[in-house]
Amino acid sequence: MAVNADMEKCTGCGACVDECPSEALTVENDKVVVIEENCIDCGVCIEVCPVEALSLE
Repeated sequence: MAVNADMEKCTGCGACVDECPSEALTVENDKVVVIEENCIDCGVCIEVCPVEALSLE
């Protein structure tokens, strides 16, 4: 399972990308993109997202 991103909430700020220890996130066209095969479900990105656009649900 990988982190889920709510594209309506995502502002493309990149805070999650900077903190991801497994390089599972990138920003393209002002929205986060999850590279599912790299995601380790650690939740660090969820904690740093200022608009609560990420979840593990």
